[in-house]
Amino acid sequence: MVSLDGLPRLPALVEPVTERLRMRAWRPSDRAPFADLNADPEVMRYFPSVQGREESDVFADRIEARMAELGYGLWALEPVATGEFIGFTGLNPMPDDVPGAGGVEVGWRLAASAWGHGYATEAGQAALAVAFDQAGYDEVWSLTATVNGPSRAVMERLGLRHLATQPHPALDPESPISEHVFYRITRAEYRAAVGG
Repeated sequence: MVSLDGLPRLPALVEPVTERLRMRAWRPSDRAPFADLNADPEVMRYFPSVQGREESDVFADRIEARMAELGYGLWALEPVATGEFIGFTGLNPMPDDVPGAGGVEVGWRLAASAWGHGYATEAGQAALAVAFDQAGYDEVWSLTATVNGPSRAVMERLGLRHLATQPHPALDPESPISEHVFYRITRAEYRAAVGG
C-alpha cells in the first residue's frame, strides 16, 4: 500500500469544475460503470490485466479513502452536459521505489467512449491547479508504460517533461509493459505555462 504520510491535506474535499467537466466525489452508482471500464481490455491494455468487479470495487474503496483523508485524489469524472460517469482523473500518491516516490502523480483512466475529446487533458489541468495552487506541491509526476503513446501525449500537453525510463518494480521484467516512463512538472514550470 502506498503511504499517505507527508502528503499535504486540504481542510475539505475539493471538487473542481472545468468548462466541460465535473470532478467529484464518488457515488455508489459509479461502481458498475467503473467495473465495466476496468474489465475492458482496450482500456486496460497498458496495465497488467483487466479487473473483475470485486477488484474494481476494492480499488474504488481505496480511492475514496484517500480522497477522504487528503481532500483531493482521483476524482470521478463526468461531463457537465450529461452527468455520465466516464472514469477518473486526478492526483494519486506515487508508487514506492520509482522516481518521484513519496510525491504525487497526475493520472487518468477513461472509458473508451470518452477518448478523443480532450477530457484527460482538461481534467488534468484542473488537477494540476489543485496540486500547485491549493495543496502546495513543489512538483507533480506522471508515469505510464513506455509504449502508451496516448497517455504520454496527454502528459506532454499538460507540460510535464520526460525525466526517466526504467522498469516498473511491481511488474514482471519480461512483460511488454514493464518499462515505464516518468514525467514531471515543477511549480515554476507550471506557473510559466499558465502565465502566473
